[in-house]
Amino acid sequence: MAQVHEQDREAEAVVPRTVDELVRSRAVANAAQPAVIDPTAHLTYAELDITTEHLAAAFIEAGIAAGTRVGLVMPNGIGWVRIAIALTRIGAVLVPLSTLLKTPELIAQLRVAAVQTLIATEEFRGHRYADGLRAALALPDDDATILHPELPALRRIWTVEHTARLPVTPEAAAVARTSAATVTAADPLTIMFTSGSRGLPKGVIHSHGNAFGAVRSGLAGRCIDGDTRLYLPMPFFWVGGFGGGVLSALLAGATLVTEEIPGPETTLRLLERERVTLFRGWPDQAEALARQADSIGADLSALRPGSLDALLPAKHRARPGTRANLFGMTESFGPYSGYPADTDMPESAFGSCGKPFDGMQVRIADPADGAPAPTGSIGEILLRGPHMLRGMCGRSREDLLTEDGFYRTGDLGRLDEAGFLFYHGRSDDMFKVSGATVYPSEVEKALRGVTGVENAFVTSVDAGRGDQVAAAVVCDRAATAARIRAGARDLLSTFKIPTIWLLLESDESIPRGSTGKVDLNGLRDLLSRKGYAADELRSEPTP
Repeated sequence: MAQVHEQDREAEAVVPRTVDELVRSRAVANAAQPAVIDPTAHLTYAELDITTEHLAAAFIEAGIAAGTRVGLVMPNGIGWVRIAIALTRIGAVLVPLSTLLKTPELIAQLRVAAVQTLIATEEFRGHRYADGLRAALALPDDDATILHPELPALRRIWTVEHTARLPVTPEAAAVARTSAATVTAADPLTIMFTSGSRGLPKGVIHSHGNAFGAVRSGLAGRCIDGDTRLYLPMPFFWVGGFGGGVLSALLAGATLVTEEIPGPETTLRLLERERVTLFRGWPDQAEALARQADSIGADLSALRPGSLDALLPAKHRARPGTRANLFGMTESFGPYSGYPADTDMPESAFGSCGKPFDGMQVRIADPADGAPAPTGSIGEILLRGPHMLRGMCGRSREDLLTEDGFYRTGDLGRLDEAGFLFYHGRSDDMFKVSGATVYPSEVEKALRGVTGVENAFVTSVDAGRGDQVAAAVVCDRAATAARIRAGARDLLSTFKIPTIWLLLESDESIPRGSTGKVDLNGLRDLLSRKGYAADELRSEPTP
């Protein structure tokens, strides 16, 4: 028996615990396999190891060390992965920053995360991030050390192109290897920004160990293994892209396929050319691609169940509600609840988010006093476990956690007797109509089940008579508010049916924050200005 235990300990010892250990192990086990593919290049696991080791040494030579906080602003692609992996191999803390940020937003996030070095692409979609910062803060154009009271930690701004020219000495290479060897699972890996529907973005701190644990726990649920060729459109600056894409591929030994700017024809050709087996991402993108796949003549036969349904043959598509809606947040480093994406749940769990993954404890609590709620009751979702965040910039442990270590998510949900989790919206989003509680997520889900409706966004609007249910609905041209309202009557209590409507042909006009989440205040403003009452029903969607 003692020998078995010793073998178990040896097996555990070789499980990669840091980015450096992970990259080196993949370079041995999967050397010739593509690690990352973008429209311009393929990078094998062996090449990933060699090129990031070289770049890590260049960063050491330039003064970046373990614990240095480095902001990165650039679009998806092999270049993003190289820089991120090189930094985290030597223990620097990666701070992925959105390419959507305006200069004032970028300044705010650099300040919150105490970023010391910023690496930014020279230009993307009309944004010139370094130029904007220098102009806003009157910074010098040369490489002089930055000293500015608005950003007291920031010392330098580099372009991505500049990092490719950083020199490397043999001494720096040796220091880089030593630095990488001293990084532990407990050391910080990344600071990722998130924001709710309101308020300023939060800088969430994750370690190598908790991030790896969170990703590993969900790989089976997301059908990712060593044979997967995963397409993921989500930006790497979101946890869905970094954790759900980059680290998922590395931890599973899969191949990640990505692109800077998805487009119907270019994306379909990429999926076809690279024989992508798993398409994860946004359902609306999958539906848009499916509508054009036949006309373009793209061969998507390599896709397998677990991909978003719209791109699969009819025989492989799931019935609505039978598959779990993966559920997570930046604070949990991605999904913490789910079910195998290629498998129907039990009928009693239809519409749920599956079950919490291993390593995550979920408690449903009374939002008012935090007391545990009875099974089946709706309450606030509290989370605890080794995969949760390690901290938050500017916040103490007492600010973040309950006395017994649970994180209050602000999400509402319930657990059934079998342990399946059902989501019921945000605690700060629910509202009352004539004294009755309305959960926007419940109304949105019902509206999406009405024929002709592609998506729905629900909130409250005070039109002078107290809160009313208001909905912005993305639908086809044949749909009318009257027909949608009639369909909703079979699914919702009368008080939950929207009385203020806005029909749209796409969700492009739905206001969103820099992290991509719907801006509720902006949504209310949109519905207040352009929505119309149920007794003023229009026959066509508003452009």
